[in-house]
Amino acid sequence: MRFAPRTIVITGASSGLGAELARQYAGQGICLGLLGRDEGRLEAVAQDCRVQGATVETGSIDVRDAESMRAWLLAFDQAHPVDLVIANAGISAGLGEFGEGETQVRQIFAVNIDGVIHTVWPLVPRMISRKAGQIAIMSSLAGIRALPSAPAYSASKACVRYYGEALRGQVKRYGVHVSVICPGFIDTPLTRVNSFPMPFLMHEKDAAQRIIRALSCGKRRICFPKRLYYPLYFASLFSPSVTDSLFDAMPAKPHIS
Repeated sequence: MRFAPRTIVITGASSGLGAELARQYAGQGICLGLLGRDEGRLEAVAQDCRVQGATVETGSIDVRDAESMRAWLLAFDQAHPVDLVIANAGISAGLGEFGEGETQVRQIFAVNIDGVIHTVWPLVPRMISRKAGQIAIMSSLAGIRALPSAPAYSASKACVRYYGEALRGQVKRYGVHVSVICPGFIDTPLTRVNSFPMPFLMHEKDAAQRIIRALSCGKRRICFPKRLYYPLYFASLFSPSVTDSLFDAMPAKPHIS
């Protein structure tokens, strides 16, 4: 099955991969709903997309705000029935002297897990009623095998990966398709603070192109680069007694206070 969405909602669209996805989807006859917390940067992305011929509506909303997300999404869908929603917004953080603090863990979970739910669920009933639609959930290769250098981030991305893959089984009978995206290291503001080597680091333009091509084919799990995905996948099959020492030695993202 081929998907050619004309109306697309993207969260986390004010920078990084979300902004690049918006720019690459933009074109004549395309309607974009872009959500992000930074109003200035979001409007700059929107203007780039309008120059390419897209119709764009923006919402400066925190994905943790369930009621504001629901109101905006339902209003947008009422005016422009959504073909594809990409739940892309996400955050990460470094480890302090004693590891992750409780507040940091809760913030990561709230954005990366609750934010996905607040993005997807207002639109699911609408898509089911139309018997059409596509949902894309941004996970990570860190959700394939948990990394001790990023416990909350790994856990949140594993959660939304499993959630998306299970949700697919619920909604596919109604003509709604779900894809889970698991990228590796991408050169975005989220990774530029990292002081350690990032294997197979990809430019955000290349990553966005891969994602768009895979979504157009309806691929269920979109994992790349394969040179990083396969080692992590096979590591997840082995006993932790075999793999823990390897992963424990990995460097962590620096803590930013």
